[in-house]
Amino acid sequence: MPIVPTSDTAAIPLLILDPGELSDWLTTEDAATRAWVGANGFEAGLGETLALPGPGGEITRVLVGWGTENARSRDRFHLAAARGRLPAARYGVADPRVTEVEALGWLLGEYHFDRYKPSKAKPRDLVCPQGCDPRRLAVMSRAATRARDLINTPARDMGPGALERAFLALADSHGAETHAIRGEDLDTRGFPMIRAVGLAAAEEPRLLDLRWGREDAPKVTLVGKGVCFDTGGLNIKPGASMGLMKKDMGGAATAMGLAEMVMGLGLDIRLRLLVPAVENSIAGPAMRPGDILTSRKGLTVEVNNTDAEGRLVLADALALADEEEPDLVLSLATLTGAARVALGPDVPPFFTDDDALAADLCAASGAVADPLWRLPFWAPYESQIEPGIADLDNAPTGGMAGAITAALFLRRFVERAGAYAHFDIYGWTPGAKPGRPKGAAFQAARAILKVLEDRY
Repeated sequence: MPIVPTSDTAAIPLLILDPGELSDWLTTEDAATRAWVGANGFEAGLGETLALPGPGGEITRVLVGWGTENARSRDRFHLAAARGRLPAARYGVADPRVTEVEALGWLLGEYHFDRYKPSKAKPRDLVCPQGCDPRRLAVMSRAATRARDLINTPARDMGPGALERAFLALADSHGAETHAIRGEDLDTRGFPMIRAVGLAAAEEPRLLDLRWGREDAPKVTLVGKGVCFDTGGLNIKPGASMGLMKKDMGGAATAMGLAEMVMGLGLDIRLRLLVPAVENSIAGPAMRPGDILTSRKGLTVEVNNTDAEGRLVLADALALADEEEPDLVLSLATLTGAARVALGPDVPPFFTDDDALAADLCAASGAVADPLWRLPFWAPYESQIEPGIADLDNAPTGGMAGAITAALFLRRFVERAGAYAHFDIYGWTPGAKPGRPKGAAFQAARAILKVLEDRY
């Protein structure tokens, strides 16, 4: 159990020092300690650690480097930067710099995906720091683990059916209501684009629907892209681009993790979670470039690239969400490579016309160390998604502003909601960083959670 909820006298104390504090601290210690620190070259750089031995060789304290302000500004989860360098043991820390964010970063760094190969890592437990709520930390850590496990699981074991089972398990654990529409029923129930995208796959496409909370509470609806694998369809991806497409359901996994935090922390909202779960495959029934689909909303869409399928399944789900006129609709999706070109893997862009919501999201992003950056719904680009032969084009030519035109496409399907925001996440950490092992990433959800908590 990485977080220990009560104080523990057996915990090894962590003493946090920046370079200036190290000099002052050394003047209070005996000659042997000063010599030990000097001999080991400890300079309190960010993430540095140094165990101080007792007379019997046991560890009595561990010095943890906090680094310079410049070093800290370059990343987040500073306590987690040291966690990986500590031996497996139980630690305690009494320092006002160790906030909920830092404690959570420690927990997030303990994550290991061990479904196919048992992890040999031993936990480094942390006594819950003063001012932090151990239950809250556990809920947030568990949600991140659920989302990352789903994203990390290969498509052979995480197809639409498996994603549905995980969805139902989440609902069952919180007493939520669920409903699923599958296969041919998608056409008869008014979700033709979800059906079209998943028609060529071995597992039938489906729309998953969860509701939780009192019926007269503010309505917040989450929509997560659940493309369990994306070959690109007949516009097939090259091998290098297809290699990570097990994570193309990262929007669904993130939305499910966010829903778990909302339910686990008992927010007073009427939560709805919609996940179109499909696989974009190649077979005889696959949609073709040039096909024109009629969406749930009635708008026709020319499919000029079968690899721009995520916005198609999201559009039908967003149209359903909008019919209920919720207070807030949020969509999360691993949608465009253009967003990665613009902002890289760590910073998801978000889009909204609501300036107050944008300000809240930006503030929350900094407060909880969950990076976000606002990009515009740039109206002058609307003409790029209007092909002439149909109402909308799913893949405008030109190769510019791809994240914006995709977001504009989605916005066409949300008109009645009080506010709408779309998040174009990456869902992956290419190389290990503090609090973020290599692999699946849980992005944007904690910033959104803070906004929901502050508002509701």
